Amino acid sequence: MIDFTAWDQLLKRYANDQGQVNYQAWQQESSTTLLRWIRKTQAVLNQEHRNGAIATDNLQDDIQLATWINLYNALTIAQVLKHYPTQSIQPKILGITNWVGFLCFFMKPVYWFNHQSLSLNDIEHNILRKQFRDPRIHFALVCASQGCPLLRPEAYVPERVQTQLEEDATRFINHPDKVRYDPQQHVLYCSKIFKWYRQDFLITSADIPNYVQRYWTGSELSTVKTVRYLSYDWALNQQDD
Repeated sequence: MIDFTAWDQLLKRYANDQGQVNYQAWQQESSTTLLRWIRKTQAVLNQEHRNGAIATDNLQDDIQLATWINLYNALTIAQVLKHYPTQSIQPKILGITNWVGFLCFFMKPVYWFNHQSLSLNDIEHNILRKQFRDPRIHFALVCASQGCPLLRPEAYVPERVQTQLEEDATRFINHPDKVRYDPQQHVLYCSKIFKWYRQDFLITSADIPNYVQRYWTGSELSTVKTVRYLSYDWALNQQDD
């Protein structure tokens, strides 16, 4: 089984309660520690797979869920550290978005499992979304941007991952930069995550306002007439100096 201790310690040291990361210190002090943990997980997962101990479609759900969320976030941070200093994972050339570089961030191979190279997109779409069909993962997977969910300053662990995901959903939906409601205009403003992954949220709810209401701690949303999507902030989720 994967040991999440090293990853947990790194998060506690370099991520704060606002989901921001001290990339400069992490790069200078512990980038090799992160890569060592990633390589170790790769060796353990592949050895267990070869021994028939696990398979991606029948591993105990909470163990697999915690493992792949942690790996996605760790691999994302490793990519940022590789190219830091940078202001965004959406690079620009002469003020124009470099879409090749942006897509490469998510689509290039970053992990090796079961004789296959996996990109961040593969882990998100072909493993987590496909297997679990749980919209709460969209509040846990962190793409290293201000617009994405807040990075937890701790590792996901199998025995608490369901509670952690509930906490993530509540924190995201009640964060004014992610979701807010104008009761006078009856407009619900939502992160574009709800637009991009709308079908995932409709697995468990009739519509987006209905899903938001499950975690919303503000006023009743039954009068929502319009859902509008907020601009997505691709600036790096780094701590202020």
